[in-house]
Amino acid sequence: MNSFKQKWLICRTVADVTYKEWSAYRTHSMVSIIVGPVYFMVQYFIWTAVYGDHPSLGGIELPQMIRYFGATALIGYLTMDFADWNLSMLVRTGKFLTFHLRPIHHRSFALFQKIGHRSLGFLFEFLPCLLIFIFIFGVDMRPASLPWTILSVLLAFLMNFYVNYTIGLTSFWLVQSGGLRSAFMLVSGIFSGALIPLDFFPHWLQMSQFFLPFQYLAYLPAMVFTGHYSLGGFELSIGQAVGIQAIAVLVTFGFNELVRRLAMKQFTAVGA
Repeated sequence: MNSFKQKWLICRTVADVTYKEWSAYRTHSMVSIIVGPVYFMVQYFIWTAVYGDHPSLGGIELPQMIRYFGATALIGYLTMDFADWNLSMLVRTGKFLTFHLRPIHHRSFALFQKIGHRSLGFLFEFLPCLLIFIFIFGVDMRPASLPWTILSVLLAFLMNFYVNYTIGLTSFWLVQSGGLRSAFMLVSGIFSGALIPLDFFPHWLQMSQFFLPFQYLAYLPAMVFTGHYSLGGFELSIGQAVGIQAIAVLVTFGFNELVRRLAMKQFTAVGA
């Protein structure tokens, strides 16, 4: 119990400090209030033109498509992560060594940092854009099931963190993981469903997404938000979809832990 209280105190302290630190640069977050709606507006015009006189495409009606992109934009604000960049910087500058003197290892510290950072994002990015989508664009942003949506977004939050932290760990071998980070962001932007719903991909590519991390970052939580999940010819209940997402997060965490232990051996092997 005392150990749990200590970890909770550390988590709250790190998150609070990160929140206050980034509050000094909250104008950076406020830029998203412009970028998010502009991106959404571009998607709105593109898909309105694509649909034309067709009532639906791929079994998705235009209002559903608009809600989907509204959901992916808002989910992105809640799950955005910089753990890979931060870890790479610490390794490159040698500052990672200082974390061996702290009561928690760096992965937990980075997760607590993200909680504080995204708390700020919730206030200065998520809420303003949610209001813009509702009152200016007139989009129905009510989730089909609030509890399932919250759980799915939380899992997407963790998935994004563990995937990015794993990329950051490659810095112990590559020193600079910027190229790998850029490549992942490009592939993720396509296959996460943030640019186009995965329903429009070939069947074999849809099936592959069950074994890759990408759909669990945006597509699945967005579909949970809309209340209907289907991919690769499979239609799952929202509970089943979130269950698969939870399993994917556990597998990713296990892989991250394996890479982390190998990275620590690599770290100590060079005289740290």
